[in-house]
Amino acid sequence: MKVTRREFCEGGAALTIALLGTSAFGAAAFAQKVSDAELLKPDALGEMVLGAANAPVTIIEYASMTCSHCAHFATTTMPELKKRYIDTGKVRYMLREFPLDPLAAAGFMLARCAAKDNADKYYAIIDTLFHQQATWVVQKPIPPLQAIGRQAGLSEQDFNACLANQSMLDKIEAMRKNATDKLGVNSTPTFFVNGEKITGDVSLADLEKKMEPYLKAG
Repeated sequence: MKVTRREFCEGGAALTIALLGTSAFGAAAFAQKVSDAELLKPDALGEMVLGAANAPVTIIEYASMTCSHCAHFATTTMPELKKRYIDTGKVRYMLREFPLDPLAAAGFMLARCAAKDNADKYYAIIDTLFHQQATWVVQKPIPPLQAIGRQAGLSEQDFNACLANQSMLDKIEAMRKNATDKLGVNSTPTFFVNGEKITGDVSLADLEKKMEPYLKAG
């Protein structure tokens, strides 16, 4: 499984082929509550965390960069969630990569390469990618992705090396497979609020209902 510059240049339609496979999306039923031990196992690439380590609520989101509902959450709900709960120490938030196609994987790789271990920079790039989703989820995604990469400090050489990083792609795939096999994630966005699973186009009000008991207890 290798995302290369040539593959992107051959056209966006080809990017929906099963580079990451489709066998993980089974129909098995999973419990709606997941154990902390299973959910909080360190991922292959290292967690990108926002918020206080001792926050009473932990929200983990599994997202795909090409998912329109994920983009809607990122652009309309996440800013208010961050302002009210993450920045005030009430919520610890983690985004985990769950690409549904090769182009989504490329977006995540770009964010990881540009941010390195800086969570704030990672989320800034993720935010840019979601806000500009309509400009790069296209037939020829390389030019707009390169432009976003340049804004984040990546040269063309850095950009090409990033998308050719097989080790990173393998780790993203390992995370995706673990989420499917162990946590029952089979669509995006999928959220876990202190282990309770919520899927779909989730609003801030939906999250607040799940967070309320923990915030009151805190």
